[in-house]
Amino acid sequence: MSGQRIFITGGAGGLGKALAECYARAGWSVCIGDLDVARCAEALTAIRQHAPRSYALACDVTREADLQAAADWLQGNWQGVDVVVNNAGVAQMGGIDEATLADWQWIVDINLLGVVRGCRVFAPLLRAQGGGRIVNVASMAGLLHMPHAAAYNATKAAVVALSETLQLELAPDRIGVTVVCPAFFRTALAQHMRASNPRLENMTRRLVERAAIGPEEIAQRVFAGVARGATHILTHPGARRLWWLKCYLPYSWYLALVRRQLAAMQARMLRPASPL
Repeated sequence: MSGQRIFITGGAGGLGKALAECYARAGWSVCIGDLDVARCAEALTAIRQHAPRSYALACDVTREADLQAAADWLQGNWQGVDVVVNNAGVAQMGGIDEATLADWQWIVDINLLGVVRGCRVFAPLLRAQGGGRIVNVASMAGLLHMPHAAAYNATKAAVVALSETLQLELAPDRIGVTVVCPAFFRTALAQHMRASNPRLENMTRRLVERAAIGPEEIAQRVFAGVARGATHILTHPGARRLWWLKCYLPYSWYLALVRRQLAAMQARMLRPASPL
C-alpha cells in the first residue's frame, strides 16, 4: 500500500496526527488539514521525517470552501487522493435539559456536517479518478448511547448512518466507505469539550486520561482495517462485545447490564485520588 496519497482532517493532533504518522511510515504521501496552523506545522515536521512529500493545509471543516480548496490542491499537486479521512471532531456533555441549542448546533456543524462536507467535496473527485476510499471517524457512542451525551451520541450515530448509506450509494463508483468507531482512548478531545457542569467534565476527562490505549494503537488498527477494506472498524474488543450484546440480548437485559456498568464506572471515576 506504499506510494499512495491520503488526506486527513483534524490531522495536527490526537488520532489525526497518529494516523498521519502511521501512513507516513508506510510510505504514503500525507496531507493534513487542521484549524490550528501552528500545530499543523509542528505535526508536519514529524510526518516529513518519514514522508518528505507530505503537506499541511489550513482547513476548517465548518467551511465547505476550505475542503474544496484542499481537494483542488490535491488534484493540482498530487493528481488526486486515494484515501480521505474525515476525522475532525469535538465533544459535548450534558443532560437533555442542560445542553443549549447553541451547543447542539456547534457539535452538529463539526461532527456531522463536517463529515457531510468532506464526503460531498471528495466523492466527485474520487468518482472522476475511478475510485478511492472515504474513512469517516465516528465513535462507539454512535452504536452504544451513554447518558448525558445526547448531542455527541446523536452526531456519531448520524455519521454511522451516513457512512452505511454511502457504502451502498458509492459502491458503483468503486468508492469504498469505512466508518471507525473507537471507544475511550487517550486523546486531546476533552481539551476542546463543552460540558454543562464540572462533574461531567471531570468524569469525561478522567475516562480519557485513564484509558488503557493511546492514539497510536488506534491508528494502527484503523490502518489495518482500511487495508483489508473493512466497512466498520470497532477498535476496542470490550466495546465490540457490548455492542453484540445490545444486538442480541433482550433490550431490557442490555439496559440493566449497562446501568450496572455505569454505576461501577461512576464510582471509580468519582473516587478521590489516593494520597502519595
